Amino acid sequence: MREMILNTDARVNAAFENYPDFVQDKMRKLRELVIETAEEMKDVAVLEETLKWGEPSYVTKNGSTLRMDWKTKAPDQYALYFQCTTRLVDTFRLIFGQKFQFEGKRAIIFRINDIVPETELKECIKACFRYHKVKDQLTLGI
Repeated sequence: MREMILNTDARVNAAFENYPDFVQDKMRKLRELVIETAEEMKDVAVLEETLKWGEPSYVTKNGSTLRMDWKTKAPDQYALYFQCTTRLVDTFRLIFGQKFQFEGKRAIIFRINDIVPETELKECIKACFRYHKVKDQLTLGI
């Protein structure tokens, strides 16, 4: 079995360390879920973990950029951000409308006390990481 290569920018670890204690575990769990999902995908050979706009971000060869963050202006929530020019969030809303809370065309929002539906979220992450291969499919391969 092949192993995915994870290239992590050293600044990413510092970004996770800088989150407040009450959300740090939530952000780390999202990070683990993103990396675990990429490892399960045969079409992701390399995952780049970097910072974009100061936020932990994930990039694959055939995918769209995935970011995550917690913001002081909305301290009771954290989010996964997707490029708003894609059909990703619209498709997630169509398929998983009752499972997630969305922000426009750009994010899946989680409240601090939410239980994250991991199975469904992994499908969203997979669609993002292979977006350029599936963007012409009605449900993006989900």
